[in-house]
Amino acid sequence: MPRRARPEDQIQRAVFQHFRQRAEPGVTAWHTPSGGYRNPIEAKIFKGLGVVPGVSDVLAIKATDCPHCGYGPLPMVYALELKAPGGRASEAQMQFIHSVNDVGGCSVVAFGLDEALRCLEAWRLLKGHVS
Repeated sequence: MPRRARPEDQIQRAVFQHFRQRAEPGVTAWHTPSGGYRNPIEAKIFKGLGVVPGVSDVLAIKATDCPHCGYGPLPMVYALELKAPGGRASEAQMQFIHSVNDVGGCSVVAFGLDEALRCLEAWRLLKGHVS
């Protein structure tokens, strides 16, 4: 049986390669694997352990001064959902994005590698810029 093409996996690998090569100081980024098929018992166990559906592909924290009061450094949370061009975020993914934004974090859907890198650079999580 041929393996299903997963273009979003390629984008995610490239994003984390950029983090390894050019992350800004004070940035920690990771992926939390919560997707994929789970049998009903395993899914119930994971839910009880706090697994949240729709968690973004890239999660990051950066220490930054508070833009309101100037105190710091305080942790800022970022979440980036990666989609191949033409892809679509699920309802659970959009709910997660809104929940991050609602508590003062930054979260969006990026379509393709170039858009993902521009977003991470705009958030100042990556040094430099993509031409």
